[in-house]
Amino acid sequence: MMRKAGDGGEGRGLEGDVKQGDGRAQFSVLLEDSAEDLYEHAPCGYLSTLLDGQIAKVNTTLLDWLGYERGDLVGRKHFSDLLSVGGRLYHETHFAPLLRMQGEISGIALELKAADGSRLPVLVTSTVKTGSDGQPLLIRTTLFDARERRAYETELLRARQEAERERERLKRLNTTLQKTLLPPALANVPGLDVAAHYHIASADEVGGDFYDLFPLAAGTWGLFLGDVCGKGAAAAAVTSLARYTLRAAAVYDSDPAAVLGNLNTVLNHEYSGTDPRFCTVIFGLLTPHGDQGGFRLTLASGGHPAALLMRADGTADYLPTPGGQLIGVLPDAHIATTTIHLNPGDTLLLHTDGLTEAHTASTGAGDRYGDEALLDFARTLAPTTATDTIVAIRDLLDTFGTGVDDDTAVLAINVPRPTSEEQQ
Repeated sequence: MMRKAGDGGEGRGLEGDVKQGDGRAQFSVLLEDSAEDLYEHAPCGYLSTLLDGQIAKVNTTLLDWLGYERGDLVGRKHFSDLLSVGGRLYHETHFAPLLRMQGEISGIALELKAADGSRLPVLVTSTVKTGSDGQPLLIRTTLFDARERRAYETELLRARQEAERERERLKRLNTTLQKTLLPPALANVPGLDVAAHYHIASADEVGGDFYDLFPLAAGTWGLFLGDVCGKGAAAAAVTSLARYTLRAAAVYDSDPAAVLGNLNTVLNHEYSGTDPRFCTVIFGLLTPHGDQGGFRLTLASGGHPAALLMRADGTADYLPTPGGQLIGVLPDAHIATTTIHLNPGDTLLLHTDGLTEAHTASTGAGDRYGDEALLDFARTLAPTTATDTIVAIRDLLDTFGTGVDDDTAVLAINVPRPTSEEQQ
């Protein structure tokens, strides 16, 4: 088809011819690029040595890196002379022997000494060239500038060390914060043996378990153990609020149901928005039982695992507190209560669900320890003391290892037997 005059066809054809001409010119330059020039000015260092390591040939790139003249190295120095002290030792004990055995070694990080005394990190690959008879003739070595890689690795190491320091700082902070959420020491209750333990599942996060035992008016004592939903700083704030609210509410009205009702009102008011917070709690009121000995104990539960009673006669069972609802969820939570008498030799155990929900190594990663297993465990302990109970629970948690994925708090109280009975 004939082009019309002025349609621009000639211009486009000329432009295409110019581009093709440029391409051919560039390709021609590449063809004229000599092998010698490619060797001398390659983006990496080239080095050829005799079998004993004496330098026989070196390219301009490597000479420029190190600041040497060709006559300074060729026929006068060995490859190992260019290495740092540590690099020379590694070359003699590992690099050279492996090269002789394998005929090739690659990607080895070494440091070269420049003429001005500075160090140049490089990655070294060496190959033994053999003759037609298979005998080794010389060693060809390629060196890549590793300064940017070294800088990257140094920065990566610095960042990792900084992260480790930050993690250790956070662990110390979490440990300190966790300690502030627990009583420094449990109150000494006349006629009662008391022991507690807090098992931290992870030092990286603050848990939400808490417990306390403290005096109230008229010879009565309050105790509680609870578990806040979640972990971290938010859970710690709820834990602190719950702990101090329980203490203050018990002073105002020591009835266990009223104490938990007050806590429910506070949590429901403070966390009723888009970030609701709640917890499970069991609260008890201890009163000496006068001439009969032992203690009268009234327990109120807000959705918490049932307490375990191990009696002096060797039996053990859960104390029924059915229907208790989570604290902080509803404006008017139902609080379940029960009243028992703790006789000499009886031991009460309160625990959070980190114990019963732990994965057991014997039954597989998918199985939890469970309430029934804990009850069987308690029956093997009864009759026991508070101290022995806590020791046994700690040993039990140790057998779970990493299977304990939630913090666990345990609190045990025991009415000691009279000294005459213990001796019998």
